[in-house]
Amino acid sequence: MKIMYIAPRFHTNQSAVVKGWIERGDEVLFISYYKAIIEDYSCIHPLVLGFSPLFLLIDKLYTEVLHRKDVAASAFKINHGFPPIIKLRRVINDWKPDVIIMRDRTLYTIAGCLLGRKSKCILYNQSPIWDEPQKEDLKHRLVRSFTPRYRMTPVMGRAEAGKCIAPHSYFVPFVVEPQIPPGKKNYFKDDCIHVLCIGKFEPRKHHMMLMDVVSELAENSDESYHLTVIGEATGRLQKEFYEKVQTYVKEHHYENIVTLLTNVPKEKTNEYFAETDVFVIPSTDEMASISQLEAMSFSVPVICSDKNGSACYVVEGENGFQFRDCDRDDLKRKLKMLTSSREKIMEMGKKAYQSIVDGNVFQNYYDGIQRILKDMEQNRR
Repeated sequence: MKIMYIAPRFHTNQSAVVKGWIERGDEVLFISYYKAIIEDYSCIHPLVLGFSPLFLLIDKLYTEVLHRKDVAASAFKINHGFPPIIKLRRVINDWKPDVIIMRDRTLYTIAGCLLGRKSKCILYNQSPIWDEPQKEDLKHRLVRSFTPRYRMTPVMGRAEAGKCIAPHSYFVPFVVEPQIPPGKKNYFKDDCIHVLCIGKFEPRKHHMMLMDVVSELAENSDESYHLTVIGEATGRLQKEFYEKVQTYVKEHHYENIVTLLTNVPKEKTNEYFAETDVFVIPSTDEMASISQLEAMSFSVPVICSDKNGSACYVVEGENGFQFRDCDRDDLKRKLKMLTSSREKIMEMGKKAYQSIVDGNVFQNYYDGIQRILKDMEQNRR
């Protein structure tokens, strides 16, 4: 089978999916709008098509004339950028994919769907399965009519009042390769509880809140704590916020318990996962976080916000904890519960690893794709 992905960029966390297809004997082609700096391309080199010359002119006017920079400019380019149509058509016609999986409903996706109508097209996004009812205004109906009918997502969401499962929506889990099983995990390096946080240097990641919590626990405990924060700081706003975080560490005299690292390559990040005892992701507005699943693959229990899309992978009190979104006191309470005994950390780390083995290997992803393709075939008859 020939699988084509179309997405803004290739993420290192997609390597496990690519490897899974290749090990099955399938072919994979990854088309991206641009190539990121710090990703791992050892398993696949994406075909970067960029944007059409006309859109690049529009984008230049948007950024230079309207002075829109960084986040706004990036969102405009991803959501409204359209591809070089002739190049994309040539690639699809020459490669003849059986399946095309496209990220989000964008103009790029609309073009891919129209040009790839002979293939089976699937939309991928990180909106939960249990979501608000679909909007039925003309704009949203029109966009849905030109994008793939079948949607897959790694986010379950919650079966709450007012939520429903949209037609042709499927839960297909993240794929994470198991790394260090509990029996081979070395906990508490230097007789210290090591806490790790990974996330871009942005205000919504709540790095300072986590620093305060870890510092307070360290002051009122016989345990030694150390927090390592790893984040991307490539854009102007990210760099500016990173400087604010650095200043915060100095002003609060956290240098002995906090280490800040930026733009760390994947292989180096794995070394930090291997030496971590607890993983915390305190961010809000997090559609989904695969980093917490990566931590679990190293036999590390996790703590995340209950509004994090990946909270569906955390079983409360089993492989980790969820805290109330933006609630500093609840975060402190949950981290204190988890670190109340080293035996609890190791036991929950064991269950975290087993969660990955049971639910996030490639076979589960493959089965989800096959379920979608089967339903497509049945509905065509």
